[in-house]
Formats: sequence, C-alpha cells, structure tokens
Amino acid sequence: MKLDLLMSSMFSKSAAVLFVCLCSLGNSQAALFEDDEARKAILDLRQRVEVMRGEADQARRASATEVTGLGKSLLDLQRQIELLKAEIATLRGSNEQIARELSEIQRQQKDQSQAIQARFAKIEPVMIQLDGVEFLADQNQTRDFEAALAVFRKGDFPTAQNLFSGFLARYPASGYAVPALFWLGNAQYATRDYREAMANFRALIVKDPEHVRAPEAVLSVANCQLELKDSKGARKTLADLLKAYPKSEAAVAAKERLAALK
Repeated sequence: MKLDLLMSSMFSKSAAVLFVCLCSLGNSQAALFEDDEARKAILDLRQRVEVMRGEADQARRASATEVTGLGKSLLDLQRQIELLKAEIATLRGSNEQIARELSEIQRQQKDQSQAIQARFAKIEPVMIQLDGVEFLADQNQTRDFEAALAVFRKGDFPTAQNLFSGFLARYPASGYAVPALFWLGNAQYATRDYREAMANFRALIVKDPEHVRAPEAVLSVANCQLELKDSKGARKTLADLLKAYPKSEAAVAAKERLAALK
C-alpha cells in the first residue's frame, strides 16, 4: 500500500511538470512556432507522458502482484507452520504413550520373572548341611522339617509327632529323613510311647548306621527298653553301642548305665 502511494505521488509530480512544460510551450511558442515542427514537439511530449503513465501503471500492477504473492506465500508458510506444530504435538503425545506402554510392559515382565524365579526356587533343590551331612532338598522339605522341629522345641510333643510322621510320609527319600526319625523318636519318648520310639530309632540305625545321630539312637533304644523294664535287652543294646561306637559321647553314657545295671 505504501509503495502504491509513493508511485502515485511520483507520477503526479512528473505529470504536473510535463503539463507546465506543455503549457509554457503552448503559450510562449504558439506565437513563434505555428508550423508542423511545433505540433510534432507537442505530440512527442504527449507520447512521453503516455509512456511514463503506462510504465507507472505497469510498475504499480507489478508491485501489487508481488505484494499479493508475498502475502499468499506468508499465509502458506503460516499454515505449514501450524501443521508442523500439530504433527509435533501428535508425535509428542504418541511418544509419551509409547513410553508409558513400554514402562508397563517392563514392569509386567519384571513381575513375571520374579514370580517364575520364586516358583522355581520352591521346586529347585538347594544344598543343605545338617548334622554334618550335606544333601539336596527343596524349599518345601526345609520348611516342613523346620516347622516340625520348632514345635518340638516348644515342648508340644504330640503335635511334633504328627508333623514328623507326616513329613516322613511325604518325603521318605529326603535327606531330612534320618534327622526326622531321630526327632520323631524323641517326641514319642517324651509322650511315653516307648515302643514306637524304639521302632523309629532302630529305623534310623538301619537307614544310616554311620550318621552322627546313630549312637544317640542306639542309646535311646536302651532307654526305651529300660522304661519297658527290659533290663536284659537294655544291657545288650548298651554293649552293642560300646562295640559299634566306642569313641562317641553316647558310649560314655552307655558305660555309666551298664555299671548301674550290674
């Protein structure tokens, strides 16, 4: 718009100058030049004015066209910028959604992995060391044995009997079987079930005569026999203990009881 006003002003000024010139020529030279040369000069000036006017109009139209094109280009650019902003916002939202979904998937995988590991931990045997013996046992065996032993140590011998009996029924080949027989026999001895106690102590000796609990089991058999008034059987059991395990602590107690029985 400013460009159009400027060009219009310039054209007006030029036209005024030419008009004054024409008038001057017409007034001053009309009297002097009335021939064809004067008319040609006037026509020439008029043609120049028309040419200048045409050029001015052409320049104004070109400027208007250029301004219109520039405005259109600016509008197109603005639209493109807005589209890009919208696309960026959409992509940002998509990225945030993907990040949330990925985080959730990772959390689920972690939970599943921990659950699988916990499940396998219950099934997969681990190395156990008890009474100087190493053996493999799963978590279920360890849990049940320790639960029964804890009840025994509290003095609840009837419940301990049930727990150790159930353990041996479920895990007859377990590495805990010999210790379970030992504590089961002791629980039965505490409840004066001497015959069942003897049976379990003898089962322990047969199962593993080299076990660290074996000498104690033999001594416990003799104690049960004494409680049942079987002095003869007790003396034989104590003598067998001295022969089989002469260096054990149970052998020291066996000597004292043999001396007391004579």
